[in-house]
Amino acid sequence: MLQVARLAPKLLDEAGDRVVEFLQGQFNEDGGGNNRAGESDLYYTVFTLDGLIAMRAQIPIDRVRGYLHHFEHGQDLDFVHLCCLSRCWAAIGHDGLADSTRDLIIARIEAFRSADGGYHATKSASSGSVYHSFLALGAYQDLARNLPNPNDVCESTYALQTEDGAFTNEKRAREGTTTTTAAAVTLLRHLEGAVPAQAGAWLRDQAHAEGGFKAAPRAPMPDLLSTATTLHALAGLHVAFDDLKESCLDFVDSLWTGKAFCGHWADDVHDSEYTYYGLLALGHLSL
Repeated sequence: MLQVARLAPKLLDEAGDRVVEFLQGQFNEDGGGNNRAGESDLYYTVFTLDGLIAMRAQIPIDRVRGYLHHFEHGQDLDFVHLCCLSRCWAAIGHDGLADSTRDLIIARIEAFRSADGGYHATKSASSGSVYHSFLALGAYQDLARNLPNPNDVCESTYALQTEDGAFTNEKRAREGTTTTTAAAVTLLRHLEGAVPAQAGAWLRDQAHAEGGFKAAPRAPMPDLLSTATTLHALAGLHVAFDDLKESCLDFVDSLWTGKAFCGHWADDVHDSEYTYYGLLALGHLSL
């Protein structure tokens, strides 16, 4: 994703400097990235760091490193923030992360392995979720380790496909969602699993008439997260979307505040998360 997001400056042109200024201003004194309440949060730190990497801009590495050391091996973190800790270390380089600490982080991640071989935010879950399996794979990659038993993760993911070709995070759900389907497609590709043929067509069908992609077939409007992740998944599947580029560019532009991006038309607050997804979307649309 980062490799593609690095192409965003081609379309941002002079506005890129304002994006960099915004992202650099998201760090608190302790080295953490702001959430929407202005508090340091590992989740938002990920997007602040990756956004700056995409823009090839300076990062306050020493401050961020100090912030990350505060969490040690993530013993007090939930699964999502544990994976965010791994991503943050990869973003600034592993200098300062001891191998023993890395091993402990991996052990913590494996504690969230589900009975069917996937990963779930709840320990001892009977089945995994696409989202958490996707995060687990990313964490292993960020920690320069191989994901164990990848075929089990693929099988856990296949079990979450819906009849219409999409994917859901919970087996009880009858309808899939766009972000979950995009994550499943990307996860299966990276694990060299077969991607169901109808998944790409289903994703493309979520295009909104006024640009962007919806979070689900009955969603009232498109959003930036669904748009960025769908474009990424379609590109990975080599599903053409040239006919949608102009409307998608118009949609992304409609969320631009002059220095950052909001998540959708009803959202008037910009943050580092949606700014990163704006960069990812623009990267794909620049090709």
